[in-house]
Amino acid sequence: MALVKLHTEHFRNLVSAPISFSPSMNLLFGENGSGKTSVLEAIGYLGLGRSFRVSRHQAVVSHGQQKLTVFGGLDTGIADDNPPAGELSHRVGISRDVLAKETTLRVDGEPVRNLSSLALHLPVSVIDPGVFDIVAGGPGKRRQFLDWAVFHVEPSFASVWQQCQRVTLQRNQVLRTGRIDDALMKVWDSQYTELAERLTKARKDTFLLFTRAFDSLLGEIDAPWVDGLKLDFYAGWDSSQSLFDVLKAHREQEQKMGHTLYGPNRADIRLRFQGRPVSETFSRGQQKTLVILMKIAQGMVLSDLEKQVTFLLDDINAELDVGHRAMLAQKLYELRCQVFLTSIEPPRPEELWQDTMPEYRLFHVEHGKLTEE
Repeated sequence: MALVKLHTEHFRNLVSAPISFSPSMNLLFGENGSGKTSVLEAIGYLGLGRSFRVSRHQAVVSHGQQKLTVFGGLDTGIADDNPPAGELSHRVGISRDVLAKETTLRVDGEPVRNLSSLALHLPVSVIDPGVFDIVAGGPGKRRQFLDWAVFHVEPSFASVWQQCQRVTLQRNQVLRTGRIDDALMKVWDSQYTELAERLTKARKDTFLLFTRAFDSLLGEIDAPWVDGLKLDFYAGWDSSQSLFDVLKAHREQEQKMGHTLYGPNRADIRLRFQGRPVSETFSRGQQKTLVILMKIAQGMVLSDLEKQVTFLLDDINAELDVGHRAMLAQKLYELRCQVFLTSIEPPRPEELWQDTMPEYRLFHVEHGKLTEE
């Protein structure tokens, strides 16, 4: 699917007017504060159910307003060689009342309960200055990176993940009581272990697909660090033992800390070069290249499943040189992804796509209003 229509109300500084986009490439430019990133943020709401910039909905709603709305029209995208002219495949929408703390979700006019119902229709992947924390940041960033792909590969993952989160919270409450009922703890451990195994299997299966795509990309890269690079999936505990036994053996430690220390909540993708963490051995430029390749590999996994990813590339000119920008743009074009790319200066498509020029639309953003050039 591709987002071809967007309409927002009371979303940051964006003007409330419908806008049409290309199912392929969309280039947005304008001064800082003009609203470029806000456009990407609104698109992100439809694919992620939240802002990729801030954690609070209150920071996104327009000043003086209490409710924001984002509506999107989707079509079959460029994966469909003969799409019906002017027809939308799906209509998705999200509104958030920040005072009442209520969220309303709709798909094709019908209310839905879970954000996953929206996200499944529009896989959104963000590449902005913060994305490079996937390498330099903690395990949570890499876990989030992997789980995004797992969610779109394995339909049951979202439900199992939510169940596991609930059981983990219940288990943590028991650990914090100070006095543990062994019989009760055994019940929670059994439930937690069963859900953890299901989560871990889905993660392992998707990680295998990801590494296959990633390895094929590495074969195209001429860099001295390629041969010494290794990516491994860590389940969150020593997988040579059952998780149930690990929990039992570390009961006193977990009770002392007051929360669960082993399991899928501690999973990670371990990135190493010649046996040492990449965050310690790679330069900033090498880390950026690695993250770009990881993001492209994610797109390859979904492309093989005939799912079109919508990539939001926010101000990458500030982070990537011309060569890396061209590599990224070309790969996303080959994967038939939808792309929204922002920049301060008017973009130069001939620098991004030197061999084959894709269909694209160019927009100037000023004071929250998009004008097609």
